[in-house]
Amino acid sequence: MAFEGLSDRIEATFKRLKSKGSLNEADVRTAMREVRMALLEADVNYKVAKDFTNTVTEKAIGEKVMESLTPSQMVIKLVREELIELMGGTNAKLTYAAHPPTIVLMCGLQGSGKTTHCAKLALKLKKENHRPLLVACDVYRPAAIKQLQVVGEQAGVPVFEMGQGNPVEISKAAVAEAKLKGYDYVIIDTAGRLHVDEELMDELKNIKSEVKPHEILLVVDSMTGQDAVNVATAFDEALGIDGLILTKLDGDTRGGAALSARAVTGKPIKFIGTGEKLENLDVFHPDRMANRILGMGDVLSLIEKAEQTLDMKKAEELEKKLMQNKFDLNDLLDQFRSLRKMGSIKDMLEMLPGVGKKAKDIDVDERKFDRMQAIILSMTPKERSNPDIINPSRKKRIAQGCGQTVEDVNKLLNQYKQMQKMFKQLNGKPGKRHRKQHMRLPAGFDPSQFGM
Repeated sequence: MAFEGLSDRIEATFKRLKSKGSLNEADVRTAMREVRMALLEADVNYKVAKDFTNTVTEKAIGEKVMESLTPSQMVIKLVREELIELMGGTNAKLTYAAHPPTIVLMCGLQGSGKTTHCAKLALKLKKENHRPLLVACDVYRPAAIKQLQVVGEQAGVPVFEMGQGNPVEISKAAVAEAKLKGYDYVIIDTAGRLHVDEELMDELKNIKSEVKPHEILLVVDSMTGQDAVNVATAFDEALGIDGLILTKLDGDTRGGAALSARAVTGKPIKFIGTGEKLENLDVFHPDRMANRILGMGDVLSLIEKAEQTLDMKKAEELEKKLMQNKFDLNDLLDQFRSLRKMGSIKDMLEMLPGVGKKAKDIDVDERKFDRMQAIILSMTPKERSNPDIINPSRKKRIAQGCGQTVEDVNKLLNQYKQMQKMFKQLNGKPGKRHRKQHMRLPAGFDPSQFGM
């Protein structure tokens, strides 16, 4: 989890503040000194950490805060506001050209995940009903073109390539192709180096001069810490970037790059990579990230993730089935699949207020979902639609088919029956607005069987 250490330290500091009925200036300065140490341990730039705590201290020792009924809450509020400001204030949206195509030049060092994130961005745009075109301009790294073609195919996005040609000419030809065939985004995957050098910058400058990109996005590996900020500064000075994509944020428990990049470069973080799958690219929201750092959850991102994953038509059909008490094992299988598409259960728990980093201590066996799916898939279509026909001999066959025990099959079927009772009880109450308050879980309903 990103910012894990920082969250722990800040939470401990706030806990000590909350234990005091009133605060004096010494209390605030002590707390901010601890916050500064936490920021430095999270690999935040020293000047950024110092300026941050000085600003909060200056605001916190004002009369209104010290004399408020809950001074500790006021200090926490100030820290949250400054964190949001530190990371950019509001989310910076991707440019959309008045006259398409919008040209996005992706740059970065080797190993930062640039090629993969070209495909991630293309997939995200495709889901938003755009028509992106990927362009292979990394003509030096072995198999770079092939890699872009592979991830492009996975994303369902076409790739324009001209082999080991001139990257400037390839870019120009790709833009012409996009105009001809109606693509509204052109995402150019450029060459990287192991370090910033003159040859790399000259090539990028030439591409920029010829195709005049609307967006220049720098892809940086957040796990490199302060070096990521140094790379961003070097690229911005030489090329003039418009924004950053931070990769591998899910694997960086410190998160210093995310907190320092905006303050040092003045350029917004536009997207963050949160996993290896092509779907794991999120718009960067400073307010939501601040909430997660302070253990306040991120419900909005969780809702957005659900909306992107769920099929609304299927959801409406499921609602009708529930109202008519026709929920069967096919529907249960669909729900398992939808939930798995949303990602790790622990990642989702981290987004809930009051859970946050505590999610890592919750024992969630996510393989239970896979095992339950296997059981249902071992059934015949008739058995899934009519579970009541599943007798002992059928249970034995199903268990053998999925490599599990008859007891496991019984557990799933019992859980399904309890769900049926719950839905029947819900639908039996008069008036929709009264149903929720009258609803009770049936005796024996065990959420732990669903990995909860």
